[in-house]
Amino acid sequence: MIRLMLGLVAAMVVTTVAGAQPAVERGKYLVNTIMTCANCHSPKGPPAAVAGKDFSGGLSWDEPPFKVTAPNITQDKDTGIGNWTDAQIKTMLLTGKNPNGIQEAEVMPTAFYPILVPSDLDSIVAYLRTLTPVKNKVADPIYKMALPHHAFPGAEKAYSQADLNDKRKRGFYLATIGHCMECHTPFKAGGGPRDFANSLGKGGAEFPGPWGVVKSRNITSSKTAGIGDWTDAEIKEAIVHGKRKDGSKLIGPMGFQYYVNMTDADLDAVIAYVRTVPAKD
Repeated sequence: MIRLMLGLVAAMVVTTVAGAQPAVERGKYLVNTIMTCANCHSPKGPPAAVAGKDFSGGLSWDEPPFKVTAPNITQDKDTGIGNWTDAQIKTMLLTGKNPNGIQEAEVMPTAFYPILVPSDLDSIVAYLRTLTPVKNKVADPIYKMALPHHAFPGAEKAYSQADLNDKRKRGFYLATIGHCMECHTPFKAGGGPRDFANSLGKGGAEFPGPWGVVKSRNITSSKTAGIGDWTDAEIKEAIVHGKRKDGSKLIGPMGFQYYVNMTDADLDAVIAYVRTVPAKD
């Protein structure tokens, strides 16, 4: 009887570990591919991330409403998020509010994360818990006004696991948590948030950084200004290797080095969604 009980306990432990591992692996996959978290949260050299400093704080933005640096999200308890609870991490991802209740700048794309499938949200937190603590204090944010929180159209509520079985929905989901349209949509004329209603995917937004100043490309289905006349293979090559239709190199901050590790099925789903973005010239 004792041997039987010990065997059952051992089996339960193995089952628990086996059940936990896929969650961490799923979180690792999302964080290090489509979500490109390290692209902002790692210090740049330039242009590559500084070795051994991944996720310890990175890019800075100095805008009229705020001056912020992407914070340390390693498990360091003094300078990272090692003291945050799982619930606090989830609140930050879904609402943009930190543990002190402060609404953080939407350069952190929290407007896109409410769509996260609950199990994916859990997996992301589980993976973040595995990050090696790196002590690196970044500058405290400076907010010059109270900031709003927006929700990307279609991302207002969580998707279900069943939604991901539909290829186009899966592509929209991945492109959304990858906040593709945050970069590829310009701000409203005269100031204001991104003009998702009228200029979704039109490009033209400027991004200064270690790469210089670049403008995002039109990724709508327009055959003249966008990528409507590109083949799926050409779009995939642009995403994973940073090459235009004519073979010339694209410049960051687009995270080619992260997207190259996406599965073919996920890349195909993203392309299927992008094909549906209405043409904007």
